Amino acid sequence: MTTVAVIGAGDIGGATAHALAACDEVGRVLIVDGSANAAAGKALDIQQAGAIAGFHTRLQGTDDFTRVTGCSACVVADRFDGTREWSGEEGLAMLVRLIPALSGVPIVFAGADQSSLIELAFRELGVDRRRLVGSAPEAFASAVRAIVALEAGCSPAEVSLAVLGSATGGLVVPWSDASIGGHALEHRLEPIQVTRLEATSDRLWPPGPHALGRAAARVTTAILTSSRRSCSILVALDGEFGVKHGVGVVPAALSTSGIAATWTPTITSRESVRLMTALSTPPQESKHR
Repeated sequence: MTTVAVIGAGDIGGATAHALAACDEVGRVLIVDGSANAAAGKALDIQQAGAIAGFHTRLQGTDDFTRVTGCSACVVADRFDGTREWSGEEGLAMLVRLIPALSGVPIVFAGADQSSLIELAFRELGVDRRRLVGSAPEAFASAVRAIVALEAGCSPAEVSLAVLGSATGGLVVPWSDASIGGHALEHRLEPIQVTRLEATSDRLWPPGPHALGRAAARVTTAILTSSRRSCSILVALDGEFGVKHGVGVVPAALSTSGIAATWTPTITSRESVRLMTALSTPPQESKHR
Protein backbone atom coordinates (compact mmCIF):
# COMPACT_ATOMS: atom_id res chain seq x y z
CA MET A 1 0.00 0.00 0.00
CA THR A 2 1.39 3.40 -1.03
CA THR A 3 1.80 5.75 1.94
CA VAL A 4 2.50 9.48 1.89
CA ALA A 5 3.51 11.21 5.12
CA VAL A 6 2.45 14.84 5.61
CA ILE A 7 4.52 16.65 8.25
CA GLY A 8 2.27 19.20 9.90
CA ALA A 9 -1.47 19.41 10.50
CA GLY A 10 -1.79 23.13 9.77
CA ASP A 11 -3.77 24.67 6.92
CA ILE A 12 -1.28 23.66 4.23
CA GLY A 13 -0.84 20.17 5.69
CA GLY A 14 -4.60 19.65 5.89
CA ALA A 15 -5.14 20.88 2.32
CA THR A 16 -2.34 18.60 1.10
CA ALA A 17 -3.74 15.55 2.91
CA HIS A 18 -7.26 16.23 1.60
CA ALA A 19 -6.07 16.67 -1.99
CA LEU A 20 -3.95 13.51 -1.81
CA ALA A 21 -6.87 11.52 -0.44
CA ALA A 22 -9.32 12.89 -2.99
CA CYS A 23 -7.15 11.91 -5.97
CA ASP A 24 -7.46 8.26 -4.87
CA GLU A 25 -3.90 7.50 -6.05
CA VAL A 26 -2.58 6.93 -2.51
CA GLY A 27 -3.49 4.04 -0.25
CA ARG A 28 -2.73 5.84 3.03
CA VAL A 29 -1.99 9.40 4.14
CA LEU A 30 -0.22 9.76 7.49
CA ILE A 31 -0.44 13.21 9.12
CA VAL A 32 2.37 13.83 11.63
CA ASP A 33 2.20 16.78 14.02
CA GLY A 34 3.44 17.64 17.51
CA SER A 35 -0.23 17.74 18.52
CA ALA A 36 -1.37 14.13 18.18
CA ASN A 37 -5.02 15.08 18.79
CA ALA A 38 -4.96 17.70 16.05
CA ALA A 39 -3.36 15.30 13.57
CA ALA A 40 -5.83 12.54 14.41
CA GLY A 41 -8.79 14.92 14.28
CA LYS A 42 -7.82 16.29 10.88
CA ALA A 43 -7.28 12.77 9.55
CA LEU A 44 -10.72 11.70 10.83
CA ASP A 45 -12.40 14.77 9.32
CA ILE A 46 -10.91 14.08 5.87
CA GLN A 47 -11.66 10.35 6.18
CA GLN A 48 -15.33 11.08 6.84
CA ALA A 49 -15.43 13.38 3.82
CA GLY A 50 -14.46 10.37 1.71
CA ALA A 51 -17.89 8.86 2.17
CA ILE A 52 -19.38 11.94 0.52
CA ALA A 53 -16.71 12.61 -2.11
CA GLY A 54 -16.27 8.94 -2.99
CA PHE A 55 -12.58 8.38 -2.25
CA HIS A 56 -11.22 5.42 -0.30
CA THR A 57 -7.84 6.59 0.96
CA ARG A 58 -7.07 5.64 4.55
CA LEU A 59 -5.96 8.52 6.81
CA GLN A 60 -4.19 8.44 10.17
CA GLY A 61 -2.76 11.07 12.51
CA THR A 62 0.13 10.78 14.96
CA ASP A 63 2.86 12.71 16.76
CA ASP A 64 5.39 9.89 16.24
CA PHE A 65 7.89 10.85 13.52
CA THR A 66 9.27 7.30 13.33
CA ARG A 67 6.03 6.13 11.75
CA VAL A 68 7.06 7.73 8.44
CA THR A 69 9.31 4.71 7.91
CA GLY A 70 8.23 2.88 4.76
CA CYS A 71 6.40 5.79 3.14
CA SER A 72 6.82 6.40 -0.60
CA ALA A 73 7.04 10.19 -0.31
CA CYS A 74 7.03 12.80 2.44
CA VAL A 75 5.49 16.29 2.33
CA VAL A 76 6.84 18.97 4.70
CA ALA A 77 4.02 21.45 5.39
CA ASP A 78 3.09 23.55 8.46
CA ARG A 79 2.31 22.91 12.10
CA PHE A 80 -1.13 22.97 13.69
CA ASP A 81 -0.11 25.41 16.44
CA GLY A 82 -0.49 28.39 14.12
CA THR A 83 3.22 29.10 13.70
CA ARG A 84 4.71 29.49 10.27
CA GLU A 85 5.70 26.77 7.84
CA TRP A 86 8.55 24.50 8.88
CA SER A 87 11.65 26.61 8.24
CA GLY A 88 14.94 27.87 9.70
CA GLU A 89 16.65 26.15 12.60
CA GLU A 90 13.43 24.51 13.81
CA GLY A 91 12.86 23.10 10.34
CA LEU A 92 16.43 21.86 10.17
CA ALA A 93 16.09 20.16 13.59
CA MET A 94 12.90 18.51 12.37
CA LEU A 95 14.66 17.23 9.23
CA VAL A 96 17.50 15.83 11.34
CA ARG A 97 14.89 13.69 13.14
CA LEU A 98 12.94 12.89 10.01
CA ILE A 99 15.47 12.04 7.30
CA PRO A 100 16.94 8.85 8.89
CA ALA A 101 13.45 7.31 8.82
CA LEU A 102 12.77 8.15 5.17
CA SER A 103 15.13 5.65 3.53
CA GLY A 104 15.96 7.80 0.52
CA VAL A 105 12.40 8.71 -0.54
CA PRO A 106 11.61 12.14 -2.11
CA ILE A 107 10.75 15.05 0.20
CA VAL A 108 8.24 17.60 -1.10
CA PHE A 109 8.35 21.06 0.52
CA ALA A 110 4.84 22.48 0.29
CA GLY A 111 5.40 25.97 1.73
CA ALA A 112 6.13 29.22 -0.08
CA ASP A 113 8.88 30.13 2.43
CA GLN A 114 10.89 26.92 2.50
CA SER A 115 13.67 27.72 0.02
CA SER A 116 16.23 28.06 2.81
CA LEU A 117 15.12 24.75 4.29
CA ILE A 118 15.72 23.02 0.96
CA GLU A 119 19.20 24.51 0.81
CA LEU A 120 19.96 23.52 4.40
CA ALA A 121 18.91 19.93 3.66
CA PHE A 122 21.21 19.88 0.64
CA ARG A 123 24.23 21.79 1.97
CA GLU A 124 24.15 20.96 5.69
CA LEU A 125 22.58 17.49 5.79
CA GLY A 126 23.96 16.19 2.50
CA VAL A 127 20.61 15.04 1.12
CA ASP A 128 20.71 14.21 -2.59
CA ARG A 129 19.27 17.28 -4.30
CA ARG A 130 17.14 15.06 -6.54
CA ARG A 131 15.12 14.12 -3.45
CA LEU A 132 14.35 17.75 -2.53
CA VAL A 133 11.35 19.16 -4.37
CA GLY A 134 9.64 22.49 -3.61
CA SER A 135 6.08 22.45 -4.95
CA ALA A 136 4.91 26.05 -4.30
CA PRO A 137 5.86 27.37 -7.78
CA GLU A 138 3.44 24.87 -9.30
CA ALA A 139 0.61 26.62 -7.43
CA PHE A 140 1.78 29.91 -8.93
CA ALA A 141 2.02 28.36 -12.41
CA SER A 142 -1.54 27.05 -12.13
CA ALA A 143 -2.79 30.53 -11.19
CA VAL A 144 -0.96 32.06 -14.15
CA ARG A 145 -2.41 29.46 -16.52
CA ALA A 146 -5.86 30.37 -15.22
CA ILE A 147 -5.48 34.10 -15.93
CA VAL A 148 -3.99 33.37 -19.38
CA ALA A 149 -7.02 31.20 -20.14
CA LEU A 150 -9.36 34.03 -19.12
CA GLU A 151 -7.49 36.45 -21.35
CA ALA A 152 -7.46 34.06 -24.30
CA GLY A 153 -10.97 32.67 -23.81
CA CYS A 154 -9.81 29.07 -23.60
CA SER A 155 -9.43 26.26 -21.07
CA PRO A 156 -6.46 26.37 -18.65
CA ALA A 157 -5.66 22.85 -19.88
CA GLU A 158 -4.73 24.38 -23.27
CA VAL A 159 -2.15 26.71 -21.72
CA SER A 160 1.45 25.53 -21.44
CA LEU A 161 4.03 27.65 -19.63
CA ALA A 162 6.98 27.37 -17.29
CA VAL A 163 8.11 29.34 -14.25
CA LEU A 164 11.71 30.34 -13.46
CA GLY A 165 13.39 32.48 -10.80
CA SER A 166 13.26 32.13 -7.03
CA ALA A 167 10.77 32.43 -4.21
CA THR A 168 12.90 35.15 -2.62
CA GLY A 169 13.88 37.25 -5.63
CA GLY A 170 10.78 36.92 -7.76
CA LEU A 171 9.27 34.49 -10.23
CA VAL A 172 9.67 34.92 -13.98
CA VAL A 173 7.28 33.56 -16.61
CA PRO A 174 9.03 33.10 -19.99
CA TRP A 175 6.12 34.39 -22.09
CA SER A 176 8.16 33.90 -25.26
CA ASP A 177 8.16 30.14 -24.59
CA ALA A 178 4.49 29.82 -23.55
CA SER A 179 1.81 28.39 -25.81
CA ILE A 180 -1.97 28.09 -26.09
CA GLY A 181 -3.38 25.02 -27.80
CA GLY A 182 0.01 24.23 -29.30
CA HIS A 183 0.45 27.72 -30.80
CA ALA A 184 2.85 30.36 -29.49
CA LEU A 185 1.13 32.54 -26.91
CA GLU A 186 2.46 35.66 -28.65
CA HIS A 187 0.59 34.60 -31.80
CA ARG A 188 -2.70 34.22 -29.93
CA LEU A 189 -2.58 37.37 -27.79
CA GLU A 190 -1.83 41.01 -28.52
CA PRO A 191 1.29 42.58 -26.95
CA ILE A 192 -0.87 44.71 -24.65
CA GLN A 193 -2.57 41.53 -23.38
CA VAL A 194 0.81 39.93 -22.62
CA THR A 195 1.88 43.09 -20.77
CA ARG A 196 -1.33 42.97 -18.74
CA LEU A 197 -0.76 39.31 -17.91
CA GLU A 198 2.81 40.00 -16.78
CA ALA A 199 1.65 42.79 -14.46
CA THR A 200 -1.14 40.63 -13.01
CA SER A 201 1.02 37.54 -12.52
CA ASP A 202 3.52 39.53 -10.43
CA ARG A 203 0.79 39.87 -7.78
CA LEU A 204 -0.06 36.17 -7.55
CA TRP A 205 2.80 35.23 -5.20
CA PRO A 206 2.63 33.85 -2.57
CA PRO A 207 -0.32 31.46 -3.06
CA GLY A 208 -2.71 30.69 -0.20
CA PRO A 209 -2.64 27.49 1.88
CA HIS A 210 -5.26 25.61 -0.16
CA ALA A 211 -3.47 26.35 -3.44
CA LEU A 212 -0.16 25.31 -1.85
CA GLY A 213 -1.72 22.09 -0.57
CA ARG A 214 -3.21 21.16 -3.93
CA ALA A 215 0.10 21.90 -5.67
CA ALA A 216 1.97 19.71 -3.17
CA ALA A 217 -0.51 16.89 -3.81
CA ARG A 218 -0.15 17.29 -7.58
CA VAL A 219 3.65 17.19 -7.41
CA THR A 220 3.61 14.24 -4.99
CA THR A 221 1.26 12.31 -7.27
CA ALA A 222 3.56 13.06 -10.23
CA ILE A 223 6.42 11.57 -8.19
CA LEU A 224 4.48 8.45 -7.24
CA THR A 225 3.30 7.80 -10.80
CA SER A 226 6.51 8.93 -12.58
CA SER A 227 4.32 11.28 -14.58
CA ARG A 228 5.73 12.73 -17.77
CA ARG A 229 3.95 16.00 -17.05
CA SER A 230 6.32 18.91 -16.48
CA CYS A 231 6.11 20.66 -13.09
CA SER A 232 7.67 23.99 -12.07
CA ILE A 233 9.49 23.25 -8.83
CA LEU A 234 12.06 24.65 -6.41
CA VAL A 235 15.39 22.82 -6.55
CA ALA A 236 18.81 23.20 -4.94
CA LEU A 237 20.77 24.72 -7.83
CA ASP A 238 23.91 22.95 -8.94
CA GLY A 239 24.80 24.55 -12.26
CA GLU A 240 21.40 25.51 -13.68
CA PHE A 241 21.56 29.04 -15.17
CA GLY A 242 25.26 29.02 -14.28
CA VAL A 243 24.40 29.16 -10.54
CA LYS A 244 26.09 26.73 -8.15
CA HIS A 245 24.46 27.81 -4.89
CA GLY A 246 21.01 28.75 -3.72
CA VAL A 247 17.55 27.51 -4.62
CA GLY A 248 15.72 28.30 -7.85
CA VAL A 249 12.65 27.39 -9.85
CA VAL A 250 12.97 25.17 -12.93
CA PRO A 251 10.66 22.98 -15.02
CA ALA A 252 11.27 19.32 -14.21
CA ALA A 253 10.13 15.78 -14.84
CA LEU A 254 9.59 13.70 -11.71
CA SER A 255 9.96 10.03 -10.85
CA THR A 256 9.69 7.77 -7.81
CA SER A 257 13.24 8.81 -6.82
CA GLY A 258 12.47 12.53 -7.09
CA ILE A 259 13.74 14.83 -9.84
CA ALA A 260 14.37 12.86 -13.03
CA ALA A 261 15.40 15.78 -15.26
CA THR A 262 15.35 19.57 -15.43
CA TRP A 263 15.56 21.90 -18.40
CA THR A 264 15.70 25.59 -19.25
CA PRO A 265 13.13 27.10 -21.61
CA THR A 266 14.16 29.52 -24.36
CA ILE A 267 14.03 33.03 -22.92
CA THR A 268 14.52 36.54 -24.25
CA SER A 269 17.33 38.84 -23.15
CA ARG A 270 14.86 40.83 -21.02
CA GLU A 271 13.62 37.66 -19.33
CA SER A 272 17.23 36.56 -18.80
CA VAL A 273 18.01 39.82 -16.97
CA ARG A 274 14.95 39.41 -14.75
CA LEU A 275 15.93 35.80 -14.05
CA MET A 276 19.52 36.65 -13.06
CA THR A 277 18.25 39.45 -10.81
CA ALA A 278 15.80 37.06 -9.13
CA LEU A 279 18.44 34.39 -8.55
CA SER A 280 20.92 36.88 -7.07
CA THR A 281 18.47 38.34 -4.51
CA PRO A 282 19.43 37.32 -0.93
CA PRO A 283 16.74 35.55 1.18
CA GLN A 284 16.38 38.52 3.53
CA GLU A 285 15.07 40.59 0.60
CA SER A 286 12.20 38.18 0.02
CA LYS A 287 9.48 39.67 -2.18
CA HIS A 288 6.05 38.58 -1.00
CA ARG A 289 3.73 40.48 -3.28
